[in-house]
Amino acid sequence: MGDNRGTMHRKDLTRIQVLTILGGAAVMLSLAMGMRQSWGLFQPQLIRDIGITAADFSLAIAIQNIVWGLTQPFVGAMADRHGARPVALSGVVVYGAGIVVSIYATSALAFTLGAGLCIGLALSCTASSIAMNVTARAVSPARTSLAMGSVSALGSLGLTLASPMAQTLITGSGWQMALVGFLGLVAVMLPAAFLAGGADKLAHEAGAGAYQSVGDAVREAMRHPGYLVLATAFFVCGLQLVFITTHLPTYLDICGIDPSVGSNALALIGLFNVIGSYLFGWLGGIYSKRVLLGGIYVLRSLFITAYFLVPPTATSTLVFAAAMGTLWLGVVPLVSGLVIHLFGLRYMATLSGIAFFSHQVGSFIGAWGGGLIYSSLGSYDRAWQAAVVIGIAAGLFQMTMNVKPTPRVVAERSGSLMAA
Repeated sequence: MGDNRGTMHRKDLTRIQVLTILGGAAVMLSLAMGMRQSWGLFQPQLIRDIGITAADFSLAIAIQNIVWGLTQPFVGAMADRHGARPVALSGVVVYGAGIVVSIYATSALAFTLGAGLCIGLALSCTASSIAMNVTARAVSPARTSLAMGSVSALGSLGLTLASPMAQTLITGSGWQMALVGFLGLVAVMLPAAFLAGGADKLAHEAGAGAYQSVGDAVREAMRHPGYLVLATAFFVCGLQLVFITTHLPTYLDICGIDPSVGSNALALIGLFNVIGSYLFGWLGGIYSKRVLLGGIYVLRSLFITAYFLVPPTATSTLVFAAAMGTLWLGVVPLVSGLVIHLFGLRYMATLSGIAFFSHQVGSFIGAWGGGLIYSSLGSYDRAWQAAVVIGIAAGLFQMTMNVKPTPRVVAERSGSLMAA
């Protein structure tokens, strides 16, 4: 099948059309990620009600993350070739199916099928890679970093909605009703995905890898040392963040902290995500993206150390959540911006998806490994210590990244300047 792109050029879009695309992408991303990052709230109830263990729950969330990572390059290639709208709409349907399977789960296997396999596949169609792809296509290169930061920021608000809603329903009506509430959020994702797909009407810009196949693009990326550093360091992002979202509620439960503190902490992460995403999107348009990205990994590690070294309190947990939220999704505009800088826009979703696979390997280890360590040792100490050591090493490694664009991209950009 051929490329399913339209013939309209970016400069022909009205301001309303641009805002509609960006708004759809933000709402879709917001709800997809808000629900995904709230699954940890269900762990204590599921352990008590359907008889699964902490390791079973952790494995399901780990499979969710590895499925997301494994499918993201292929989903990204489909979006690059056939458009984001059919991909995103399909993802919303699969998201809903995963929640329905989870509602009726009575075993670890059934829960893993719903929350693991289905939700993992759905996220590859509705989360950051696709949202950043349509955002970058709808705005000029000079505004790309800020626009991606803004969409990522607005996309962070979903956690401030999904987490308190889930905890309120879990406490008052049970975990199944909380998942029914999630189905309502999935329904809102449908029109959002349709609107975000408005970017499909845009033709590829002249010279933007127009004569390059997806295979050529992947081989070009794999030969670039900077891309390999970017993808390798991205591993730690997934490891640290999924460890926190999956295990923080259980850690607080073990320490005797009220469950509402866990849900409030996740909501606060979402709120400060807004600040951090916009801030790093703006900073990425001014300062070195590789240094900012490496700095995020190092700072996260320092905050994790400060929090877990002493027994948690409600206050320390909320302060920790605010700090981590500021450093959470700020990586999205930076990573996407670096991919565009190195290789151009044509196969952004594919190449971002491949880098994201490394992120999701880290997520798998953060979710499953954290549960495995706790089940084996009765403590999360070794888990957070490993996350800190790996985070500092990856941050310093990221700062050394080669950010020189490929010769093809240099030639294309030089040609565009001469034509202008």
